Amino acid sequence: MTDRELRAAGIGDPALRAAYRHCRALNARHGRTYFLATRLLPVERRPAVHALYGFARWADDIVDSFGTGADTGRRAAALAELRRSLEDGLRYGRGDEPVVLALADTAHRYGIEHALFHDFMSAMSSDLTVTDYATYADLRGYMHGSAAVIGLQMLPVLGTVVPREEAAPYAAALGVAFQLSNFLRDVGEDLDRGRVYLPADLLAGHGVDRELLRWSRDTGRHEPRITAALREFEALTRGVYREALPGLGMLDPVSRPCIRTAFVLYGGILDAVAQDGYSVLHRRAVVPRRRRAAVAADGLVRAVTARLRAGRSSRRPGAPRPLPAPVLGGPCPPAAAEVG
Repeated sequence: MTDRELRAAGIGDPALRAAYRHCRALNARHGRTYFLATRLLPVERRPAVHALYGFARWADDIVDSFGTGADTGRRAAALAELRRSLEDGLRYGRGDEPVVLALADTAHRYGIEHALFHDFMSAMSSDLTVTDYATYADLRGYMHGSAAVIGLQMLPVLGTVVPREEAAPYAAALGVAFQLSNFLRDVGEDLDRGRVYLPADLLAGHGVDRELLRWSRDTGRHEPRITAALREFEALTRGVYREALPGLGMLDPVSRPCIRTAFVLYGGILDAVAQDGYSVLHRRAVVPRRRRAAVAADGLVRAVTARLRAGRSSRRPGAPRPLPAPVLGGPCPPAAAEVG
């Protein structure tokens, strides 16, 4: 993490600075789309987003580490230890793990509800034993903790122009939309981990079950019934994006370019899957680099424009102000016009 970001956020303690840098490195290495969008945020808000991502990434890596089967006990023990560290961090502001130290500091600065982190950990624990979902309602129950809470954690950092509770359902829906996109893209990889996130009743409606998915994955052969099921799951996911869309206009204007960019890029995963003939059981669909660059460039223009407008509004007597989250560690400096 650049010193400019840390200085702008008012983070001076050496241990905290190191923890935030660690989270930023995790984001840069694993969350290419997320990291790219984060670069469009005002500089002082980026460390908090890196902390939220870094913790989620760390927990997710534990769930997917050590292989499968007999190693479930080791993963459960590692998750339990992370949960204990999280509880100490949130209560006392300390932690041996850098991701916990940064997360606890971010939660304090922005007043993020602790229950959101506990719900997330519960969802991660369920991934150790739950390998499929009978219905979409069951899947949405899981995604409350695995995805919706991520949107809700982000909301205080982004700030809103409406009361936060009004924007919350849309932020939660956007977290779910992003995860559904990943589920569609990663069907083959998740199957190799022993998991099927596509609802069983949706698959059964097209004559598909886990065994047919496994056959297609192993043989590399396409099956029209699977394609039809994947197409329905894509349509379902696009519906959640539409559900989340009104929330973009509820965000602080200087945060909108970041989330809009993420909205377009994650939605682009669905386009890539369709354009690749729904071959997700055989290879990962990728948003073309040229498309990513074009969306990022558009986001950059929007970000700079929003910050310039915010600067002019702040100097105009009686101008309405957005409702950013309180930063308990000290006042936030003004957003920088440069996106670096």
